[in-house]
Amino acid sequence: MTRTARELLVGTVGKLAPDPHANRLLPLIARGAAQRSTLAALALEQRHVIAADRRAFLHLAERSAAEAESAAFFTMLAEGEAMAQGRLGVYAAAVGADDAWAAAYEPLADCQTYPAYVAWLALNGSPVDVILALSANFAAWGGYCSTIAQALRRQYGLDDEACGFFDFFAEPAPELEQRALDGIQAGLDAGRVDEDEVYGYGRLLQGYEAKFWHALWELDQRVL
Repeated sequence: MTRTARELLVGTVGKLAPDPHANRLLPLIARGAAQRSTLAALALEQRHVIAADRRAFLHLAERSAAEAESAAFFTMLAEGEAMAQGRLGVYAAAVGADDAWAAAYEPLADCQTYPAYVAWLALNGSPVDVILALSANFAAWGGYCSTIAQALRRQYGLDDEACGFFDFFAEPAPELEQRALDGIQAGLDAGRVDEDEVYGYGRLLQGYEAKFWHALWELDQRVL
C-alpha cells in the first residue's frame, strides 16, 4: 500500500529521533546549573546559525521554483528565521551577550557544523528529501527549545520577551507542517522521494545538532 505524506513524515521523525541522552547541556540548563556565560554563548552561536539557515532556505526556495509546494515550505522557513532573529536579540541582551561581547566572540567550529551542512543541502540535496530530513530534526530542536524556555523562566528569572526566541520554535506550527506535507505529497506523487537519501541527510543533521550542544557543554565545563 502506498504511504501518505503524513505516514512517511511520522515514520521519518521516529526513525531519526535522537538519543535522549545525547544533549548533555540540556539537563544543566533545566536545573539552572549551566553558566550564564554559556547561555550567552548559545545566543551568539545562534546568531550565526539563524543567519546562515535563512540564506540556505531562500536558496532552496529558489531551487524549488518548479516544485511550488516545496518552494512554499522553504519560503516559510526563511520567513520564520527572520522573525526568530529579532527575538534572539532580546534573549542575547537578557543573558549579557552585548554588542562588544558579540564583536569579540569567536564561534565554535562544532557549533557551526550544523549550518554548514544545511548550506550543503541547499546546494546539493533534493528539495523533498531535505524537507523530510529537516522536519525530523525540527522535532528534536522544538523539544529542546521547550525545555530551555521553561528553565529560563524558572531557573534564571527571564521574562516572556526574553524567552520569545525559544518559545517561537517550541510552539506547534501547523501551517508549516501542512506545507511540509504538501511538499512531501507532491514529491511522492512524482516519484522524487529517496528514503535512503532522507535517512542519510537526517542522520547527519542530528549528528551535527549533537555536536552543537556538546561544544557548548564543553565550554560550560571549562568555565567551572
